[in-house]
Amino acid sequence: MTNLEEYIREIDRFEAIVSEWDESQRCVVVGLKTAIETLHKAALTNLIKSLKQESMSALRKAVEDEVVYAVLLYHDLVKPPQPPILERIQAALEEVRPSLQSHQGDIELVAFKPPDTVEVKLVGTCSNCPASTLTLSQGVEQAIKNHCPEINKVVAVNDSAANSHSSLLPQKSVAWVRVATIDQVPESGILTVNFAGNSLILSRKGTNIVCYRNACSHLASPLDSGKVENGILTCAEHGFQYRLETGECLTAPDMSLVSYPLQVREDKVFVQLG
Repeated sequence: MTNLEEYIREIDRFEAIVSEWDESQRCVVVGLKTAIETLHKAALTNLIKSLKQESMSALRKAVEDEVVYAVLLYHDLVKPPQPPILERIQAALEEVRPSLQSHQGDIELVAFKPPDTVEVKLVGTCSNCPASTLTLSQGVEQAIKNHCPEINKVVAVNDSAANSHSSLLPQKSVAWVRVATIDQVPESGILTVNFAGNSLILSRKGTNIVCYRNACSHLASPLDSGKVENGILTCAEHGFQYRLETGECLTAPDMSLVSYPLQVREDKVFVQLG
């Protein structure tokens, strides 16, 4: 046997045989299977811990093997890949759409604003219904957060003004703060900036500058003590790695860095802090 499909077919063949046995015989097999799986999971958990300490690159390479990945996934030791966030948002809207349409209403996705905000618009009778805020907060917002745990804000965009919106959550005042000049932000490196209790890291690739919270998404360890190599930032504490250009976590899915809106005016860099 050389591939995952063949292993699975062999397992299915034996499960079909066992399913024909009487209950007492099946109980013995199930008990043996459970004991072996418990042992394997404990061994794999210890192995992963050791690899994380010694070599994250070796662990990532191992997980790229489809058989290794399938076994780790079976034991809940890795997360299954998730569809892109826009697909998950649309799936959430499809979930609540029948209820809205039963009242001659509907909902549209206006925008996803990284890292954690979704803008939607109620249409039809829902757009001016007195209960629309309740509809959003209890139905739409909950559905979106169920499908996309990384979303913290769901905002209802008014029909009357494209740029006017009312949030389901209390809106905080925001300010654009000058944090650096372009020349101060190192090419393919990081600059640490502390302002009003916020610790930030900035990085530049060509003319593109990004800003993230100076905290690893794993255990919030400061990232500015980490190592940057080939555009990859490695946390000094537990080796979690992030692509600086996008904030994507290369070690674990759905653990991207928290980013901040950024503007460049002339040679000055401004970050929007809430």
